[in-house]
Amino acid sequence: MKRSQRSRREELTGWLMASPWIIGFLFLTLGAMSFSLGMSFTDYDFFNKPGFVGLEHYKQMLFEDRLVWHSIKITTLYALFSVPLTLVLGLMLAVLLNQKLKGISVFRTVYYFPSVLPEIATIFLWILVFDPSFGLFNSILKWFSISGPNWLGSMEWALPSFVIMSLWGVGGGMLIYLAGLQGIPTELYEAAKVDGSNRMTTFFKITLPMLSPVIFFNLVMGIIGALQVFNQAYIMTSGGPARSTYFFMLHIFYTSFQEYRMAYASALSWLLFLYIGLLTFIVFRFGEKKVFYG
Repeated sequence: MKRSQRSRREELTGWLMASPWIIGFLFLTLGAMSFSLGMSFTDYDFFNKPGFVGLEHYKQMLFEDRLVWHSIKITTLYALFSVPLTLVLGLMLAVLLNQKLKGISVFRTVYYFPSVLPEIATIFLWILVFDPSFGLFNSILKWFSISGPNWLGSMEWALPSFVIMSLWGVGGGMLIYLAGLQGIPTELYEAAKVDGSNRMTTFFKITLPMLSPVIFFNLVMGIIGALQVFNQAYIMTSGGPARSTYFFMLHIFYTSFQEYRMAYASALSWLLFLYIGLLTFIVFRFGEKKVFYG
């Protein structure tokens, strides 16, 4: 009886501790998503009462709105380049910073620090870096007598500029890799050393397999984050030049807050949700067994 009362008390305490998150999820996340889904079947425009239109917005979105597929293409291209580069660079930095050297914690802090800087301040910093007249990149190129491009004002270089900028936040993934590296049993490395394995063999035979769950996690989170790029494009280029950086989140924003087509923007949001869900499912479908079961 005492154990039963104690377990009930502990269960009640657990629910009370979790209740702020549960309430926030129900009203601010699940509630908002349900409202958005219902609104996507109406003609709500912020000023007039909504009327039911069925699947009209989804039909327009898939077959009539060319900007949908253009923005999906731009967003996907960005993710295809930024996510692998971020994964590889983060892993390389983590391996370098996993050494037992004096003062290594200082370097870990330096590489992680950009990840915690305010995003807006970072964006304005990169605007100066990409400036074609006195920016850091073009100033360095001038030392080698190379005329640098108009990074954010060129159709060819605007999207690559965003990919380069994405590497600025590699410290977050690096920290997770570092935690994974420090969780690998040292006995494995000692046994490999006794067997005569060199560093390269040890890395590919021990480090990478043991880090595969961490790589898998960073890959999934990287895809989700890359497909929701907004602040950088809105502040730096507003989708230009010639819509070369017109990400899908920009299309949702302009549709809802410039054209006031709230219902259609809700349908666009659900398309993005399904696209992210599909890519995440594919990653889990083809990567989970290999990662966790070999």
